[in-house]
Amino acid sequence: MIFKLITALKQICNHPYQYKKSGEMTKDVSGKCDKFISVLDGIIQNKEKSVVFTQYKEMGKILVPIVQNELQTTPLFFHGSLNTAQREAMLKQFQEDDESKIMILSLKAGGTGLNLTNATNVIHYDLWWNPAVEDQATDRTYRIGQKNNVMVHRLITLGTFEEKIDEMIKKKKELVNMAVFEGEKTITDLTDEEIYNIFTLS
Repeated sequence: MIFKLITALKQICNHPYQYKKSGEMTKDVSGKCDKFISVLDGIIQNKEKSVVFTQYKEMGKILVPIVQNELQTTPLFFHGSLNTAQREAMLKQFQEDDESKIMILSLKAGGTGLNLTNATNVIHYDLWWNPAVEDQATDRTYRIGQKNNVMVHRLITLGTFEEKIDEMIKKKKELVNMAVFEGEKTITDLTDEEIYNIFTLS
């Protein structure tokens, strides 16, 4: 029940459409999405490339048309349903085509084993329970061959449980080596007090 509630709240923070499966699929109904488009627009104006990670494939499906409508560019969308040939073609396009400025990736599909050194910006659209997984995803741009600085953006909805989760993860990261957190087990490691705190309104 706790995990279902957390998942629902994460979806609401991402975009109302992801939770409701209906309504407007625009940036205007989501503060996070509005900020996301603003950040992406600035990156494109600087003629730089970005990789965007989201935990949810369905969120990627929402972001693709929003980016198309708002920025007049079609992002690549890398997810687990692509076959090997499609994945290789998409990675080649992103690395070699100057017009392909944005690649959206589902975190599990694109978190490891990829080389995305043409990107100089990483955007984490939503939070992952295990910061080590997030770090692995960011490292896709820090491969051999990367000659530029890479800017990492983490989008967090202020005043919501996302902010509390972020604070909690940072505290735990300071106290112990994050290697103790395996997979998505961190939810089970929470104390009752931490769980109550997550769901308490700011």
